Amino acid sequence: MDRLGCVVVGAGVVGLALARRLALDGREPLILEGEDRFGTGISSRNSEVIHSGLYYAQDSLKARLCVAGNPELYAYCSARSVAHRRCGKLIVATDAGQLEALEGLHAKGRANGVPDLRWLDGDEVRALEPALRCEAALLCPTTGILDSHGLMKALLADAEAAGATLVLRSPVTGGAARDGGVRLEVGGPEPMSILAERAFNCAGLGAVALARSIEGLDPRGVPAFHLAKGSYFSLPGRAPFSRLVYPVPESAGLGIHFTLDLAGQARFGPDVEWVDAPDYDVDPRRGGAFLEAVRRYWPGLPEGALQPAYAGIRPKLQGPGEPARDFLIQGPEAHGVPGLVNLLGIESPGLTACLALADQAAAEN
Repeated sequence: MDRLGCVVVGAGVVGLALARRLALDGREPLILEGEDRFGTGISSRNSEVIHSGLYYAQDSLKARLCVAGNPELYAYCSARSVAHRRCGKLIVATDAGQLEALEGLHAKGRANGVPDLRWLDGDEVRALEPALRCEAALLCPTTGILDSHGLMKALLADAEAAGATLVLRSPVTGGAARDGGVRLEVGGPEPMSILAERAFNCAGLGAVALARSIEGLDPRGVPAFHLAKGSYFSLPGRAPFSRLVYPVPESAGLGIHFTLDLAGQARFGPDVEWVDAPDYDVDPRRGGAFLEAVRRYWPGLPEGALQPAYAGIRPKLQGPGEPARDFLIQGPEAHGVPGLVNLLGIESPGLTACLALADQAAAEN
């Protein structure tokens, strides 16, 4: 059995950011990824938005790490020539009944330390985005978009330059607390056992299952896990808005919002569909609900214009109808296994917060 100082399980954006942090600290991590490429899961199937941090409960990890991670991520993208754009976002109340919720969101953003939020009335919104219909909106200038794959390439390059090693097609199938560390069972073409003095579980959709498979860790300390599928539809031709547009948030997500990619392609989504297993097909029949939702703030959306694009899966620690839950970073003090850190429920704003998440997780172990 090989003995290693530091192992990161999962090569999504958070795992790569953490591997970079550990490598820069001189810990030379081994990165184990079950797929044949890095970043094929949650990290490659999202809106690619740099969030500002106004949606999350005050003092939560999501709020703190998103607000801290936003300027850190912009600075990193600039320094490493990762394509990005600070385009700003409008959060819109489409009728008077939503104004109170929008005011609450404004207050939450200020409490979280989100800078430069500005309340706009309907006329001010139309002066910025003539096609947009709403009663009022919050303008959030610090929201933006980025190339998530380019970000992961840069993080991996930094990590490898500082001593990290990425091993693909190496799924971690389980493990146990052993000799002051964690024994990891690794499958794939060359199965092996590894004894890691420090192990970081960044396995994304598989993180809860991996945590439960570690012998010596009480499974009662691992939360329930739910899969929320989100479909996206694209819009051919010229985008209707120059800024991102989000409705007042819904219970399980942020509503059917409008985003752009860096090539100017318009897309709408995601919705929320609770599923039992990952499924990345987009059902064209969901387009009717998208059309209805988008026309609340963009009445000019033509019939039949939306086209099925792609879908992603978000790992939720809450189920349907339950209150939103925070990121969960479990170190040895929480679960009793020396050397193990579990990162659970890392969904949005995990992309924005990846560098700050890496600092937080590294400090746990």
